[in-house]
Amino acid sequence: MNASVHQNVEEFILLGLDTYPKLSIALFILLLIVYVLILFGNLLIMVTVYFEVCLHSAMYYFLSKLSLVDLCYATVTVPKMLINFLFFLHFFAGTECILLTVMAYDRYVAICNPLRYSSMVNKTICYRLEVVCWAISFFHSIIQIILTCQLQFCGSNRIDHFFCDIHPLSVLSCSDKFIIEIVFLANSGMIATLSFIILLISYIKIINTVVKTKSDEGMGKAFSTCASHLIVVALFFGPSVFIYLRPSVSYEADKMVSIFYTVLTPLMNPIIYTLRNKELLGGFQLILENPFKVSGLPVAYY
Repeated sequence: MNASVHQNVEEFILLGLDTYPKLSIALFILLLIVYVLILFGNLLIMVTVYFEVCLHSAMYYFLSKLSLVDLCYATVTVPKMLINFLFFLHFFAGTECILLTVMAYDRYVAICNPLRYSSMVNKTICYRLEVVCWAISFFHSIIQIILTCQLQFCGSNRIDHFFCDIHPLSVLSCSDKFIIEIVFLANSGMIATLSFIILLISYIKIINTVVKTKSDEGMGKAFSTCASHLIVVALFFGPSVFIYLRPSVSYEADKMVSIFYTVLTPLMNPIIYTLRNKELLGGFQLILENPFKVSGLPVAYY
């Protein structure tokens, strides 16, 4: 064989959307507009929750953190150095996965244990849960990076994907990937599976409590509160499972789905959470009408 075939690859070319040259300009403009909307929508939620005293509760605290993660998650899909890119991609993806689970716990306590809500989800617990989200995601990302560094590349350096992810990168590797891919799957699968189990248990208990409620108004309010979160969970977990927890048959399909959950999901989250939320919409109106005059300072969340 040619000696050049065995030469280690140190640089990669990310093809992105270059496989559609006729649509490249239109896609660039579309994605730019979408990113600006993601930036505006999520920043608006963060600023509103921060300054509006009426929104200083655990539910809106975690919502503001989800907006921060969505904003960062969409931002790190802009190609950067390989290791940094992979780290932050999995860091923010893992954080969003765990944060959605924490938000389900918050809704479970609010609906199933309303009298103990202030003690079970107080300011200190919110901070601790946030730290847990960031810490678990950090170690998850570190493991992914360590495993990626074990791969050797001696063939093509062209990554045919929307962004630089582990699966399309591992395809280019010429080393034995069996054990590494099993650990990859276990690392990602553990977070996804545990999060899904906690989400499932939380919503089974929520539904059980709501069904026992005789008040139609209370039942409607509970379902309305949880509906937004369930839609966001489906938007995030659905594409993630499609890509990471199944054998990759078509990387072209993976590329299209990856655009959905890295771009469209962060775009839709602010819309879904604010569509029927009168408190948040009222806060938006106050912030937009008086951007330099807020109703109070964010001293505490309770």
